[in-house]
Amino acid sequence: MKFINFNYLVIIVYLISSNFSYSIEPPDIKNLIIHKDKKKIENVEFFNFNNKKISIKNFSKNPIIINFWATWCAPCREEMPSLNKLKLLKKFKDVNIIPINIGGESISKSKFFFDDLEINNLEIYYGSGQKLAEKFKIRGLPTTILIDKNGYEFARIVGYIDFENKSFLDWLSNKL
Repeated sequence: MKFINFNYLVIIVYLISSNFSYSIEPPDIKNLIIHKDKKKIENVEFFNFNNKKISIKNFSKNPIIINFWATWCAPCREEMPSLNKLKLLKKFKDVNIIPINIGGESISKSKFFFDDLEINNLEIYYGSGQKLAEKFKIRGLPTTILIDKNGYEFARIVGYIDFENKSFLDWLSNKL
């Protein structure tokens, strides 16, 4: 009798624990590329709105989302408002969101772009399109790089994404 009770106890513990240990499946987003082997991100430099050189090291210890964009890019224009809203979500408050204009445009064009779309939760950054495109192997805009708190790229999004997509947000919050 004790043996049967013990078996029931083991089964109940197994069923309860399996509910707590599941992992969120990646969202069904065609342009989301999840790396099997993470890539260390180092020696990345760009500039802030005040023309001050910034290093990716300035953002270490927290997860990072780098979004490469340009003012002339229609999909960038479409996705930037949802990226702006991502910064307001409580579960992403410690995530550094770095939109870097690599279109070779003036700061004033970037500012006009942000003002026109009412992007007020993100800072303007810019960098060498050629250098950053080579470093990150960028094939088109927008491209978003997802970096964990240890400085490793674990995924990227090539092209437009709605940063308010619930399945994407659930997956991302469990990855960062």
